[in-house]
Amino acid sequence: MHTGPYERYVALGDSQTEGLGDGDDSTGLRGCADRLAELMAVGSPGLAYANLAVRGRLVGQVRAQQLGPALALRPDVATVVAGMNDLLRPRFDADEVVGHLEAMFAELTAAGARVATVAFPDLGRLVPVARPVASRVVALNAGIRAAAARHGVAVAETDLHPVVTDARLWSPDRLHASPLGHARIAAAVADALGLPGSDDSWTRPLPAAPGAPASGPRRALDEARWVAGFLGPWIGRRLRGRSSGDGRAAKRPDLVPVGSGEVRSASGRPSRPSPPAAP
Repeated sequence: MHTGPYERYVALGDSQTEGLGDGDDSTGLRGCADRLAELMAVGSPGLAYANLAVRGRLVGQVRAQQLGPALALRPDVATVVAGMNDLLRPRFDADEVVGHLEAMFAELTAAGARVATVAFPDLGRLVPVARPVASRVVALNAGIRAAAARHGVAVAETDLHPVVTDARLWSPDRLHASPLGHARIAAAVADALGLPGSDDSWTRPLPAAPGAPASGPRRALDEARWVAGFLGPWIGRRLRGRSSGDGRAAKRPDLVPVGSGEVRSASGRPSRPSPPAAP
């Protein structure tokens, strides 16, 4: 199994890997995979990077649509992060989801790639109405860890650290990371891979937020706005059989040196390349 330095990094997944919450479709999305590529390039000069992720994809779709193209790019390091869209559906089968993930782990590692994935945080601490799916998160994470162990896949244990449910690490929709959250995810995966310069600083809590905590009425109003602005449209798409990823293409389908080359927006149109890493 390849242990670095790396030459070709390929990211597979859904909206988190695509970068939602970190940039926008007009100027280009950044996200945890772009940020990880930048961290990786420090110890792997000349690293080429492709991002095949598309928002809204179920794990079976990631396997069917992204695994073949990923293998064709002959990565020596890859990330596979998917399953959250499955977890939020009315019908959820942890064994089925993990089966798709394990198939991707198996094929990528058999091809010689070093593979990393992420364990998911407890959604109920971010979205109160999601508390009933807490047992699904536990089951999914247990399956991810077991499958990863069987194939030598590195796991970023984000679910074990309270900081990951700090609201400042999440965008207003509470389902996608904020720029700060994407930076923490990238640091967590870098730590799991043992990249030069990585450490566990991503696990440390943020400084206390200024001001008094929101009152009960304010929290209730915030919840109502979230339901109207995010949950309602999400349910509406599900009922219509639609996905936020309909008609969208991978933003970076080909291997391009980190920090250069054309990056595509989530709609498939060219956009500006990702900006340099922030401090």
